[in-house]
Amino acid sequence: MLREFVETGRYSFREKFDSWEEAIAASCEPIIKEGVIEPVYVEAVINCVKKYGPYIIIAPNIAMPHSTEGAEGVNETAICFMKVEEPVHFDPEDPEKDARLFFVLASADHEKHLENMMRLSEMLMNEELVEELLEAKSKEDLLA
Repeated sequence: MLREFVETGRYSFREKFDSWEEAIAASCEPIIKEGVIEPVYVEAVINCVKKYGPYIIIAPNIAMPHSTEGAEGVNETAICFMKVEEPVHFDPEDPEKDARLFFVLASADHEKHLENMMRLSEMLMNEELVEELLEAKSKEDLLA
């Protein structure tokens, strides 16, 4: 999966953000440029987090920005990756809601989306790999 991020250009490395909204928008940039999603989808994700809280934080340091399946502005099913050096705070009162690894999900095809989710889940269950991702600084690090 990490090789796919590099091969498709669906990855980015950033230093820090002033807000979680900026972080979500930046995490979506690779697939916006590619036409996989439209900016309206980014707004939908941000609005869902504002409405429901930081549901996109699936584990400490790991965010999975997404909206509802079939959301407006999704043209393809895809995942992209962003690593941030400084933690993004989704809840200033709860450090467990900080994130440095972002995996953006876009779903237009239910079966492919489920397959992507399973592959991503398997990858994230590997704690050693997650630690390596937290140290990654380049596409070469992703490939290694």
